[in-house]
This record gives sequence, C-alpha cells and structure tokens, in this order.
Amino acid sequence: MDFRIRGLQAGPFLPLFALDEVRLAEMGAQRVTAEDSRGYPCRISLRDAAPGETLILLPYQHQPAASPYRASGPIFVREAARETYDRVNAVPEQMRRRLVSLRAYDGRDWIIDADVVEGARVETLIARLLADPRTAYMHAHWARYGCYACRIDRAA
Repeated sequence: MDFRIRGLQAGPFLPLFALDEVRLAEMGAQRVTAEDSRGYPCRISLRDAAPGETLILLPYQHQPAASPYRASGPIFVREAARETYDRVNAVPEQMRRRLVSLRAYDGRDWIIDADVVEGARVETLIARLLADPRTAYMHAHWARYGCYACRIDRAA
C-alpha cells in the first residue's frame, strides 16, 4: 500500500527566527545551534541539522483534534528549511536512523493501534497499520524521546 510522509509547512515558523530571545522565551521557545549532525531533527525538511545550523526549539501542538488524544510536544525547525518534505513511498534518512513509534488514528482522531520499530524497517509497520481500513492517518514519533516527527497518510 502506498504511503505519503509529510513534514510541517515552513511558513508559520519563519517569523520565529526574527524574534529576540526574550520574545522566544515568552512563547516557551529557544534558539539553538546544532552541535552535531544527529540530535537536531527538523520537522519541516525531515533532515537533521548540520553542525552550526540555527534552529528554533518550540512547543508544537501536533495533534490538535478535539479528542482525548489532543497532544503537543517539543520540535526543532531549521532556519534554512524552506521546502517541506512531502514524498510518496520514500522514508527520510532522519527516520531510518532512529527508533520510531507509529500511532494510527481513525476518523474520530482516536488511536486505534500503535507500535515501535527500528527506522530501517519502518515500511513494514506502515504497511501493517495502513492495512487496517479504520486507519485514517498516522503520526510518527521518535520513540526514545517521544517527540512528534511527522505525519503519514495513504497516498492518493
């Protein structure tokens, strides 16, 4: 079954980079500089930031649904990210290197299934969750830290 992985749109995050540290702190956000190439996963490009890149770490409501599963958590966005990752049947390298938790939601935005898999084998879990006709979409999270990673849908 074909799947589509999408990052977040860059537009809403771009103005954050013009804010000073005080204003960012008021929003619960912080400007950070990547120290290495593995610990700063951008949710727009679905690429890890390179050392020296500027990012904003901020709280983000990744599940805004009016259901008991409404949720938010911290995300990184790279200042240089302009293109949203949006691919069919392609898993970003960022996901392949991590332990991934997938949560399948139904049309009411309720979790109907969830599991954890090494990123190198994530397509197998995507296929299993999409085989359930109740699955409307999935959210991927980094299993170790619990942070939201991206959305996965059936490809049209």
